[in-house]
Amino acid sequence: MNLNESPRCRGLLADRFDLAGARAWMAAICGPHRLDAARPERIRFHHSGNVLPTSAITLGHVEYGTDVTIGVGEEATLDCYSLSLPLGGEQELDLAGRRLRSDPGLGLVLSPDQSQRLTIAGNCRKLQVAIPRRALVEVLEALLERSVVQPLHFEPQMDAVDGATGAWWRMARHLTDELARGAALYGQGLFSRDLESAFIKGLLLAQPNSYSDELQARQAPQLPHYLVRARDFMRTHARENLCLEDIERAAGVSRFKLFEGFRRHFGVSPMAFLKRHRLLAVRQALLDDHSPRNVSAIAMAWGFTHLGRFSCEYRKLFGEPPSATLQRLAAQRDASC
Repeated sequence: MNLNESPRCRGLLADRFDLAGARAWMAAICGPHRLDAARPERIRFHHSGNVLPTSAITLGHVEYGTDVTIGVGEEATLDCYSLSLPLGGEQELDLAGRRLRSDPGLGLVLSPDQSQRLTIAGNCRKLQVAIPRRALVEVLEALLERSVVQPLHFEPQMDAVDGATGAWWRMARHLTDELARGAALYGQGLFSRDLESAFIKGLLLAQPNSYSDELQARQAPQLPHYLVRARDFMRTHARENLCLEDIERAAGVSRFKLFEGFRRHFGVSPMAFLKRHRLLAVRQALLDDHSPRNVSAIAMAWGFTHLGRFSCEYRKLFGEPPSATLQRLAAQRDASC
């Protein structure tokens, strides 16, 4: 793959002096929301940042110049997880009857599908991180090795000084500062892809969320040896024409015990686990070489002989057909040119 053809970081810069303009700009990044101000004529909105090439994470700095209130509800839900940390000034989140203050020592996480209201002081300049819902869920599913159905919700208040969350915010600051200096390294997809994944993993593991218990359990060495053998066998031979009998032999247990173990620890059957691994591998390959002519060849190389069925399964898992994945990457590449 030609590195010059990889998607690159896209710089963002906006100054707006009206509510509608500020709302429209941030809606394109975070999703639909309401924006109100007691003195709208005093709006001095400024946003500078960068969009990372693979996951479309946006990092930058935001300020409004006057007191504003952002409202998110069922009729206007976010498309991303919006994380913010004041560098100066304060903000306050109203969520489910809780009022949560945020200052340079405490960040906030706004999760999609929750009614909430964020009040931002006029003197508040903050670090803003927007992670698309799709990108976060993909990393979560890869960590859990299964599909997730229930919404992912984070504890909204996030320590920015101590512990794992403090380390995550320091990483966010460093990455934002480095991107502002130039994206010569971070704009290369072959480098940035793993970095972006690690950034999201750090958030999932550091900040309490609705999947924290399961994530912690998966870090413990509790997987039975026969499941480790079966899993490793499937990963190693995923490109081959495997059948259930092959996996049984590798595991060294009965079919009943194999199914019971996979259901208990992975939530799916052995063959469904294999199919998901193959789909993830195809998606990674498409991200590595985003050329439309390669979709069929890549899918067949990973054992998908019925391309129509493959496309349906891909859409079901990732929420978009393979062609849309390629189109999205092409759009990011064109926007950065």
